[in-house]
Amino acid sequence: MKALIILAVLLTFALIFWLYSRNKDSKRTMIALASFIVIISLGIMGNITRPVIPLFLTHIVLVASAWGGLLYYLFRQQYLWWLIFSPIVTIVLFVALSLLEGSRYEDMWGSLL
Repeated sequence: MKALIILAVLLTFALIFWLYSRNKDSKRTMIALASFIVIISLGIMGNITRPVIPLFLTHIVLVASAWGGLLYYLFRQQYLWWLIFSPIVTIVLFVALSLLEGSRYEDMWGSLL
């Protein structure tokens, strides 16, 4: 599974640079790279939702849909910002639930804040 994720990351980078070499559109390339970095970062940050399984599965689906939104931007040149930033919802929900209801990971919040 990890090999497929790494392969998908490499193929996406290759697609971004291939489209740049073909079109020479630096603005589109920078937006695509920034969005890709945001999606990867949100995917990594989403590991904090792992204790709540339904929230974690929702986060995985939203990261996959954000990746699809990036590919949609690359092929159709229409930026769906709400789709690309959608994984933030699960992270914010997890933090809100943790602050409202408490968590067994309360010492983690002290080190982050």
